[in-house]
Amino acid sequence: MSEIDSLRPLAAVLLPALGILTIVASHRRPNVREGFTILTALATFGIVASLVPAALSGTIHVSRLGTFVPGIELTLRADPLGMIFALLASTLWLVTSFYSIGYMRGLDEHSQTRYFAAFAGSVGAALGVAFASNLVALYVFYELLTVATYPLVAHDESDEARAAGRKYLTYTFGGGVAVLAGTVLVFSTTGTVAFTPGGIADLATADPLVARAAFALLAGGFGVKAALIPVHSWLPDAMVAPTPVSGLLHAVAVVKSGVFGIARVVLDVFGPETVQQLGVGLPLAAVAAITIVVSSVIALRQDNLKRRLAYSTISQLSYIVLGLGLLSPAALIGGLLHIPAHAFMKLTLFFCAGAIHVETHTDDISEMAGIGKRMPLTMAAFGVASLGMAGLPLVAGFVSKWYLLIGAIDGGNAIFVGVLLVSGLLNIGYFWPVVYQAFFQTPEDSDAKPLIEFPIGGTRLAADGGERVDEAEGDADASDSEPKDAAADSDEPEIDPDVPIDAADRIEPDIEPSEGEGRVEIDARVEGDYAVDRNPSDHLGADTTGADDDGGDRDHAETAHDAEHDDPDSHDADDHGDHDHHGGPPPSGWERRGFGEESTWFMLGPITAAVVGAIALGIAPRGMVFLALVQRVVADATGVVF
Repeated sequence: MSEIDSLRPLAAVLLPALGILTIVASHRRPNVREGFTILTALATFGIVASLVPAALSGTIHVSRLGTFVPGIELTLRADPLGMIFALLASTLWLVTSFYSIGYMRGLDEHSQTRYFAAFAGSVGAALGVAFASNLVALYVFYELLTVATYPLVAHDESDEARAAGRKYLTYTFGGGVAVLAGTVLVFSTTGTVAFTPGGIADLATADPLVARAAFALLAGGFGVKAALIPVHSWLPDAMVAPTPVSGLLHAVAVVKSGVFGIARVVLDVFGPETVQQLGVGLPLAAVAAITIVVSSVIALRQDNLKRRLAYSTISQLSYIVLGLGLLSPAALIGGLLHIPAHAFMKLTLFFCAGAIHVETHTDDISEMAGIGKRMPLTMAAFGVASLGMAGLPLVAGFVSKWYLLIGAIDGGNAIFVGVLLVSGLLNIGYFWPVVYQAFFQTPEDSDAKPLIEFPIGGTRLAADGGERVDEAEGDADASDSEPKDAAADSDEPEIDPDVPIDAADRIEPDIEPSEGEGRVEIDARVEGDYAVDRNPSDHLGADTTGADDDGGDRDHAETAHDAEHDDPDSHDADDHGDHDHHGGPPPSGWERRGFGEESTWFMLGPITAAVVGAIALGIAPRGMVFLALVQRVVADATGVVF
């Protein structure tokens, strides 16, 4: 590989930082602010995309920023592995920026300027992670990413959001300490921390005990953001954040920085041969396999849609780590290709969850029966992405998992083949009920979800949690279950049925009876101890009316919505007719909407773009630049030419 000095890697990192300044400066003019967001994202994508041809041809653009500490330079390099992450982050930031406009304005969110500024800072830090040329630079940007994303995790400013933010900082800063310790160990052993395709040569001859300790510290530290079990619990709790932030956490920046760090350690610090020689690859693959299965089983138990997607992310990220641990060329290709494949699919799923929340305030799967009629394009995209997550053909997930299967077979690791197949079935298990009841069930006749919390086959429930029983049977059960001596044991005074009750003394119930005869109200949802279970995802009810912190976030006189709705309030009246209830179908049932009528195109456009990307990566993988970059990375690390 040849290197040429260039300012383009530095420009890609600095542009989002400059975008923060323009976003904050225009906080009183939302249209201008978000215009700067889009322009910054577009310019960043253009610079990153311009580096792709050189990376594929073996020419590396390098921005040299001087010596960081003696013996260690602060340098940004646009090598093929870094380009995978950088191209992914810059592409999806552009898509997510449009989606964020529709989402944040659709909910009339508070502190929108802070949100867009923190988002830009997070992407800038992610690009620094991608282009870092050594472990020290990677560590610096890795920690900056944690700082930049904290305001997004705690955006709601509720007690639950702050608790989730503190937990996020505790876990990720703890992982950063482990990364720093591993970096120091590598430097003291070899005298360098520079990334080298195939690994640092001196680590192969170093003391095996020291080398294994360094690997454990680095892989464990990066494994925190990769959400490997048992350091995964911060991720489900972070679902209290707005849905675009969840997309950022799961698909674009944070968790991908974790698996990217592990990829750097395996491929460019130790190298596949040294990892195999030290015997640390299979333990890494074993941790990934356990995470895949356990998190998939936990996902089956989640009724909150974002929470189910969170555990799905934990499982899917470990596919990447599994490929890196198996070390065979095919497995490495499968693991690295799953980085963009998972990103497009999971971003689609989170975009769909956010659109459902904005339009219907529905977050629980048990309340989504028949919602495909109300949101046909959204749920169709959700179904396509779900197929890909399960590894079915024609979607991106199939290609990456196919390579992983071949790699596991080539390495003679039959147990990991079994893990991949079982995981595929579990993926179908927790995604199919969502799609099935959205299109093939009605609120009056739907199975309770999650299924494993109920008898096998599910209990026949209406979406609002009411169980239908026959009127006569209900009366009989009620009379049989009433103790005959209840009045005697009660502290309440006896009421003489022959004495009329004055209207002023009547005690009105504080609940309204359910519609329909013979309906007994029960709570079908199983609540856990996590913050998002106590305060459902995003912002329901009164939480959506926060204070105007930055002086311009509530001003809808000049918004992109005005192009569609002259009156800001008409958005709720016309296109958000379901907002007068707090989740689930309105009393009249889901209203049928046509494609494109279910939400604004600020949300539907990004959903469409994300799912098209997932399909394109599945149908024509060799025509997509991501596969070409992945093959170049694996060829440089293993010497196997594709």
